[in-house]
Amino acid sequence: MADDDLMPVVSFGSLMSEGITLSRRGQHDKALGCFNDALKLRAGDKHCLITRSNCFLKLGDTENSLKDAEASLQIDNTFYEGLYQKAETLYAMGDFEFALVFYHRGRRLRPDLHKFQLGIHKAEEAIINCIGNPSSVKLESKEELCFVSRQAESKKDNQKQQNKPKDQKDQKHTKKQSPKTEQQLLGRLYADKAYLEKLLKDEDLMQSSTRQGAKVMDLVLDGISYLNQRRDFWQQQKPIYAREYERKALRQSRARDKKQKPSDIARSIAKEMEDIELMLARGSAEQSCRKAEHLLKKIQAWSENEVPNKYELIGNLHNCIGNAQLAMGQMEAALHSHKMDLECAREHTLPDAESRALDNIGHVYARIGKFQQAINTWEEKIPLAQSSLEKAWLFHEIGRCYLELDNAEVAQDYGEQSLQSADEEGDVEWQLHATVLVAQAQVKLKDYQSAILNFERALEKARLVPSEAAQNGII
Repeated sequence: MADDDLMPVVSFGSLMSEGITLSRRGQHDKALGCFNDALKLRAGDKHCLITRSNCFLKLGDTENSLKDAEASLQIDNTFYEGLYQKAETLYAMGDFEFALVFYHRGRRLRPDLHKFQLGIHKAEEAIINCIGNPSSVKLESKEELCFVSRQAESKKDNQKQQNKPKDQKDQKHTKKQSPKTEQQLLGRLYADKAYLEKLLKDEDLMQSSTRQGAKVMDLVLDGISYLNQRRDFWQQQKPIYAREYERKALRQSRARDKKQKPSDIARSIAKEMEDIELMLARGSAEQSCRKAEHLLKKIQAWSENEVPNKYELIGNLHNCIGNAQLAMGQMEAALHSHKMDLECAREHTLPDAESRALDNIGHVYARIGKFQQAINTWEEKIPLAQSSLEKAWLFHEIGRCYLELDNAEVAQDYGEQSLQSADEEGDVEWQLHATVLVAQAQVKLKDYQSAILNFERALEKARLVPSEAAQNGII
């Protein structure tokens, strides 16, 4: 039941508007009630899920915030607001690497939105501060170690006495090895061990706990213990030839792959696909591209019995290669890779992959200034659009290309179609973009009175988003 001073709400739209207004006033508990009621009227509405997710996040309930963000992406895995909200929630939870992945996914989907680039910068900075290069971490600045629970700090004096014996005991049983020998045995993991040993010197940090209640010192000592066990294992096996063993194992991987069961192959592919995406998200486009090309050759050699979704994976890998090439500035190569994705999708009747490929091809054409080719490509995608929001984005991009070609009349028409689709979804941000496009087209058509009215409407939308940059640009 609403408060007496509020108007009764009976429709989905009015509940959403009331909830957004309350949230902007900082009354997040009341706003949450509005969003809950709205979802009863329109269950599974992705925009309402995102606004409720943001409300949960403002209240500090990251678990429910993450659930709503993921629910919106289950409905539409290309929903950029869902990607952004999931990234923001993961960042708030301290899962910076996963947050970085979703910021990058969002930026690839919507490179025009500055908030994804800002998210990438802050996630990378947090990763460097928390788990980056050991030499770059300042142990005395414990505020940077975001996984430490502030509530646990009050208990550190009691924990100090309990933890000291274990600390001494674990260090007593640690076998001493020369740094050179350890480096040979552990390889890349040697830096991790050095970092963990440095962490042990920060007494305040060692007496703290994680959000789940685990003692930080226990986690650090467990990590060191695991690395010592790995070192001892290699010492017993082939202490000098450990790296040669690993190289030999890599050379034999193809032979082993041929003997794998389909279920093992599927798990292996899923892991490699995840690695490819993570490499690109971290900015290692060249490495991501090489790994994708290597996996593509392996999958092409397998039969459909071994890999039932073979052609879907082949198309996806062409897409990954194209995205990596685009990140490296190799426009022609990226265009070729996305066209291979499109060819594969059409040959094997994969409509989602076809839509994705057309989207990417249009982006590349627009990036290199071939606006007519971008228009032709995106117009092919229109029948494949699965939501009003996707159409709002698509019509806007086509209209923007027509504006670049000085065809203001058609640009205005597409801007109005984009606005209509954005209105259907109730998406304020896309209402803003579409209204600005219409106004800019009207300026070129010298319909200044209409342009002023639309810029004023856009300014109202910019204040609702809110976007200070958009407000300044419109003014």
